[in-house]
Amino acid sequence: MSEYQYYEFLAVDRPLNEREQAQVRGLSTRACITATRFTNEYHWGDFGGDPRKMMERFYDAHLYLANWGTHRLMFRLPRTLLDLRIAEQYCVDPHVTAWTTGAYLVVDLNSEVEGEDWVEGAEDSLAAIVGVRAELAAGDLRPLYLAWLAGWGTWERDEHAFDDEEEDEPEPPVPAGLGSLTAPQRALADFLRLDADLLASAAQASSPAPATKNDPRALASWIKDLPSGDKDKLLRQVAQGHGARVQLEMLRRFRGEPDSSGNDRPRRTVAQLLDTAADLRQTRHRLTGVRRAE
Repeated sequence: MSEYQYYEFLAVDRPLNEREQAQVRGLSTRACITATRFTNEYHWGDFGGDPRKMMERFYDAHLYLANWGTHRLMFRLPRTLLDLRIAEQYCVDPHVTAWTTGAYLVVDLNSEVEGEDWVEGAEDSLAAIVGVRAELAAGDLRPLYLAWLAGWGTWERDEHAFDDEEEDEPEPPVPAGLGSLTAPQRALADFLRLDADLLASAAQASSPAPATKNDPRALASWIKDLPSGDKDKLLRQVAQGHGARVQLEMLRRFRGEPDSSGNDRPRRTVAQLLDTAADLRQTRHRLTGVRRAE
């Protein structure tokens, strides 16, 4: 199979102006570039830009894949919507990393599997996954937990992925709703190659997802009661082209902070999660064999 690499960047909160588009055009004359999207594919050679720097300066979401087994995602959010200290709880170097740059936080998610069969159409994945960015902004930490779990799941495929003593690493806070993922979260889990049995293992300690606070009347009443200074500031930001970001921040304030009750539950270790996944897998295979024999 010939070499194949695919790069995609999305500007979600604010489109790039002409000067910014010219700057990214200087990184690749072959790329398809609009005010909100940058895409390019390579069958030989490589991209001359630095995806990390492009995310820090211009874009809110990034997907990269290569047919030798690399899958990578990055999301940039305002630091007011996702704190670095929270994101770092879910980091698994080198599979999940996070850092701040100016007013933003960037999370970088990676999955590497050598020799895996190429999946046609994988380059269309970002459209299905990008919704997790808004979910993170709303305080839903399931995408980060899924990435953490997928990172440690590498151990099931590669026994040398981590040192043996790391099996006692405790899991981060378990968010509610792991048993009922959203469509973007399912797409994220698939892209990061999260094993279904490992997810089922983790979901055993996850409470049901709370109902989303979306009552239009309650929202209207909340907006009405905002101080006039806050309203002026928000409208000014909208007029300056930051409407998408204002929406995220307002909905986060309206809905309040996410439920942190899961922080008080006992933390399982990586080894316990992997062992439970192995037991679930064995049971599933046995039941499948019984059904086939009937």
